[in-house]
Amino acid sequence: MRFQKAFVPAGGIWSSPFVRWQGSLSAINSIDLAVDLTQRALGDRGIDPSIFSRIVLGQTIPQERSFYAPSEVAARIGAPGISGPLVVQACATSAACIESAAAGVEDGQDEAVLVVATDRLSNGPLLIFPSSDAPGGEPRTEQWVRASFERDPWAGVGPLHTAEAVAREEGIDRAELDDVTLLRYAQYGRALEDDRAFQRRYFVPVTVPQGRRGSRLVTEDEGVVTTSADALARLKPVLDGGVITYGMQTHPADGTAGMILTTESRARVMSGGKGVVQILASASARVEKGRMPKAPVPAARRALDRAGLTFHDLHAITTHNPFTVNDVYFARQTGVAIDTMNEYGSSLVWGHPQGPTGLRAIAELVETLRVRGGGYGLFTGCAAGDMGMAIVLRVDD
Repeated sequence: MRFQKAFVPAGGIWSSPFVRWQGSLSAINSIDLAVDLTQRALGDRGIDPSIFSRIVLGQTIPQERSFYAPSEVAARIGAPGISGPLVVQACATSAACIESAAAGVEDGQDEAVLVVATDRLSNGPLLIFPSSDAPGGEPRTEQWVRASFERDPWAGVGPLHTAEAVAREEGIDRAELDDVTLLRYAQYGRALEDDRAFQRRYFVPVTVPQGRRGSRLVTEDEGVVTTSADALARLKPVLDGGVITYGMQTHPADGTAGMILTTESRARVMSGGKGVVQILASASARVEKGRMPKAPVPAARRALDRAGLTFHDLHAITTHNPFTVNDVYFARQTGVAIDTMNEYGSSLVWGHPQGPTGLRAIAELVETLRVRGGGYGLFTGCAAGDMGMAIVLRVDD
């Protein structure tokens, strides 16, 4: 889609820190986590929840009470008169949420929409399906998180196999992948400089109950490993005959994020003179079976075409890169220098809670551009089902 009327005020995108699964957030319902973060983010920004006419909630891992999730989140943050869709589109959930919210502003149905994305991959649900025709009526079961990661029922393989297939066909070798992985970790290190000054531009802490001891705040990412060229070189490929190691793929995590989409005039008032972000276009694409890491490229090209831009017009790019292969393939196909992408980190390093992953990457895209004084930016990333989505935006400071 192409947009002309959808804007975000400066400071109108935020994210919690991400925590590696089975960590500090592993026992917190992601709905509760979303409420905690959203209340804190709106309160810090002095925003009355009653301004919103709709909420768009992204969540890919079912939790208790998920059936009512959008309405519950809205009511608990102080906007009981609104609701909206629950969006589930695997790793592209954030981009799909933004597209839905921006469309509402574009066609005049909404003056202000709240986007919230949240997921807890830790302790994913075990689903039980009735099966009356099985011996003794034995039910079928599915481990929602594990089964989804292990196999795409259409492609017949899991995400790791799609990355290996692209690496093999494109002649991407182990040495190049290790080098780019190390680069991505170095870029994340830049976001930690000066007491995490860059991350503080968009991070909002979340509360972890501590029983009788009260609670504590999670203020920074937890579970990000440190690495080195020697450490990466010592790792063995996950698959026999492959090139991809555990060092060059992301890790499951827990977290939540949010965004405000509104009209230009309201965004400028809400920003207090600090500038706005204009959403210019969105697009999705699907590639051939079992080739998921390729999908961000056609998605990005379609979004840029809709925005009337080219890769040469861009001032910053962030990607959802669950495998280093994604970024190597993207750079080869587009001519974008790989060291100019993801300047302050990426999901390869800080993890992947699915629903909010894209929103955090877009928050980093916006803040990268704000540090530079504005410009055009692209977010693109792959998702399950050999598909990808992209968002093109402009930061006006």
